[in-house]
Amino acid sequence: MRSRSALVLSAVLSITGCTFNFSLFPGPGPLQETQVSGTGKAKVLLMEVSGVISSQEGDGFVPTPSMIANIKEQLSRAAQDDAVKALVLRINTPGGTVTASDIIHHEVKAFKSNRKVPVVASIMDVGASGGYYIAAAADSVLAHPSSVTGSIGVIMLTMNAKGLLEKVGVEATAVASGPRKDMGSPFRAMTPEERSIFQGLIDSFYQRFLSVVQEGRPNLQMDQIKKLADGRIYTGDQAKAAGLVDDIGYLEDAVELAKKKAGVTEARVVMYRRPGEYSNNVYSKLMAPSPLAALGNFDLMAFVRSGAPQFMYLWMP
Repeated sequence: MRSRSALVLSAVLSITGCTFNFSLFPGPGPLQETQVSGTGKAKVLLMEVSGVISSQEGDGFVPTPSMIANIKEQLSRAAQDDAVKALVLRINTPGGTVTASDIIHHEVKAFKSNRKVPVVASIMDVGASGGYYIAAAADSVLAHPSSVTGSIGVIMLTMNAKGLLEKVGVEATAVASGPRKDMGSPFRAMTPEERSIFQGLIDSFYQRFLSVVQEGRPNLQMDQIKKLADGRIYTGDQAKAAGLVDDIGYLEDAVELAKKKAGVTEARVVMYRRPGEYSNNVYSKLMAPSPLAALGNFDLMAFVRSGAPQFMYLWMP
């Protein structure tokens, strides 16, 4: 009887033009604080920087905020909580776009400056290129014994599809206001002059990377940094010997160091998660692929379709 009444009501509403909009897959809810370890009134915020760094929002049935938006939201919430006495960055990324890496680095520095709290970076499997760029904002950087870090440098991603288009009988034509307007186009070969222009941009972003490393690693002189910054990667031990990280340690060591720098003996380690995300301990994370596997899910073709080459602080073996 009830089901029949529901059908009748639905038919009446349809006839009268009444409609109801609802979503089977609602968007992500606001962040919720989850305690993963420790005791006391003070808090240490554990924030994850994982996957390829970009401003891309997550697709799927339930769209998710971009990494930048998510980190900004976490830092904004922590800034309003006086109980947060320190920040630990759990970094597990091969890097990403130049701008996204720089924005997150800027946001971490701003949080550290405004709240006057210590920041400790803990490099997990990979903290390379843009990942190391972000780590440079921390007061101290720890790497696991098996971590891979470094890859200080810039790479530009583009492609030349001219030969492929010729094989299928397609010719792309651009009408532009100047000879350099379509430089970097995937539909023709790059000229030496255009390559020189792009190299100038890359050199500028590279110099910015060097400056960020120098600011974060005052123990290193610029000539030392340049020798280290040829794009190569380092193990945790190699990075420590070179002065790129402060010590070798695990995530718990990073938490203890953060507590020590904050001047607290007891603290609760907390994470900010979306409803439905599970956090049981400091290693809990979203169900996501490894940093290098994440490159396979990173929509590089979206960059190509955007019509512009992309400048990356990215280790992409």
